[in-house]
Amino acid sequence: MGAYEDVFRASVEDREGFWLRAAEALDWHKAPTRALDDSNPPFYRWFPDGEINVAHNALDRHVEAGRGEQAALIYDSPVTDTKRTYTYAQLRDEVATFAGVLRDLGVGPGDRVVIYMPMVPEAAIAMLACARLGAVHSVVFGGFAAKELAVRIDDAAPKVVVSASCGIEGKRVIEYKPLLDKAIELSAHKPDKQVILQRPQAEAAMGDNDVDWAEAVSKASPADPVPVRSTDPLYVLYTSGTTGKPKGVVRDGGGYATALAWSMPNVYDVSAGQTIFTASDVGWVVGHSYIVYAPLLAGATTVLYEGKPVGTPDAGQFWRVMSEYGVRSMFTAPTAFRALKKEDPNGEYARKYDLSGLKYLFLAGERLDPETYRWASALLDIPVIDHWWQTETGWPIVANPAGIELLEIKPGSPTRPLPGWDIQILDTDGKPVPPGEDGAIVAKLPLPPGAFPTLWNDDERFVQSYMSAFEGYYLTGDGGRIDSDGYVFVMGRTDDVINVAGHRLSTGGMEEVLASHPDVAECAVIGVADQMKGQIPRGFVVLKAGVDSSAEGYEDKLRAELVQMVRDQVGAVASLKEVAIVPGLPKTRSGKILRKTMRGIADGADEPVPSTIESVDVLEALRPVLRKD
Repeated sequence: MGAYEDVFRASVEDREGFWLRAAEALDWHKAPTRALDDSNPPFYRWFPDGEINVAHNALDRHVEAGRGEQAALIYDSPVTDTKRTYTYAQLRDEVATFAGVLRDLGVGPGDRVVIYMPMVPEAAIAMLACARLGAVHSVVFGGFAAKELAVRIDDAAPKVVVSASCGIEGKRVIEYKPLLDKAIELSAHKPDKQVILQRPQAEAAMGDNDVDWAEAVSKASPADPVPVRSTDPLYVLYTSGTTGKPKGVVRDGGGYATALAWSMPNVYDVSAGQTIFTASDVGWVVGHSYIVYAPLLAGATTVLYEGKPVGTPDAGQFWRVMSEYGVRSMFTAPTAFRALKKEDPNGEYARKYDLSGLKYLFLAGERLDPETYRWASALLDIPVIDHWWQTETGWPIVANPAGIELLEIKPGSPTRPLPGWDIQILDTDGKPVPPGEDGAIVAKLPLPPGAFPTLWNDDERFVQSYMSAFEGYYLTGDGGRIDSDGYVFVMGRTDDVINVAGHRLSTGGMEEVLASHPDVAECAVIGVADQMKGQIPRGFVVLKAGVDSSAEGYEDKLRAELVQMVRDQVGAVASLKEVAIVPGLPKTRSGKILRKTMRGIADGADEPVPSTIESVDVLEALRPVLRKD
């Protein structure tokens, strides 16, 4: 039995003891005597008799322990040529003062605050200020369309909205204030006030209900942390559906803080005083968990980066950040590394920087294809760790626990379930399938601390969407398999499994083959309707930078090679006969390829453009290819 086996077994055999011990890493106003309240399944509650303040644990606790002068948050913004470091003492003071601003605007425990901001330190300060007061924050990705913001304002019913005059997307300045004004005009619920951070790139015109951030901070007195029940909501984060009302994922304070504090040293191998760089956005769950809360709960240093992996100004910025700040673990989405591989296939930028401090690269958010894994592994010569989790879970479900024991890496697998996660593969009848066979990936209830206890004001939808398909299990919505060694292989959303003439095939398996071609930077395979076979796969590939596709006959030759590779490695049953070479693939701002949208357009549906899309232009350029116009 290895260390991982021992830890996992302890979490299964003595769940109560395991999580109560994990909770001891935190300061509790009232320490919990029970780990789990399972009296009302599937509505489980963690540390039901505990009282805590998460912001105190993220900041004040470390200052009181004598580490106030350590760097807590480093802001690095190549798009504005700005760098700023906050020590724990400075960040605590800024958070306490802004909590005073919110308190003076009438915000108290349980009140909601919508935060609609770019990647600036004030976004994290606003989140932590809400937590300090026991208020519930709901961060909406900066630059989201007014209609989408209005829907979230109506659902969360915030007392205050905190925003900024603008955000910067690549080289474009996006004014937020007109979008916010329009959203409030559209929403039935009207916030009492809007606090606006003025940025020099575009100053906002202020209205009667608007409060200037800097002015308000200059007059405010600091607010002390307010203890709240462990089971009280810390935040609501909306998952983005393309249609209908978005789902407001609720996160409690005590369970979430416990899980995150446990995950930092055990999964990411980052402890107090060490640095993690999570290249994401505070608008997503990854930003909530591993830019803001987990690093600060662990007493680590977190890097908040405003920019892109490429183009702001070049494909070397991630390497520069890692070198400059002595980053130990980096965490980003596979799509970011596919962008780097496309722009700099030989890794020349990486060789310009001293990356000797970098021990691990963690990737999540979309399936890590083996080709990107191999490219990153060869370039960095460190463990490249795929791990799998969701907005709903708040922290990783399946990972290679670097801080406990680095398990063998199997390309294509995020490794094994973490403590607290009982992962199983079920067939359509809810029966477990043998090792190596595909099915629906589910988690046996109760879910561990940190996972969502319900949806905001919608217990019924929580049960219907997640808990009703298989009694006693959480339906992840992903499909895959577990091999004989207990390794989980996540092959994509269950709606990415296509049925070709009665054969169920994973589009992820075909993408794996296409991505292994030396000229391919990234790819997507979707199933489109076919009268004869039900569905047939269509492939779309983006070429690496530097590939000369203008040579006569090149594209026909490449298509033939790709089709043959899938035939050889997946089988003739895959029926992949069409591969299009395209300049780009449509993605969400968090890096997920919009396969469902592509599939709808290809099938002739009037598919709405998702609010989360990074570039509408990429989708519009692809539309005639999808429809074969």
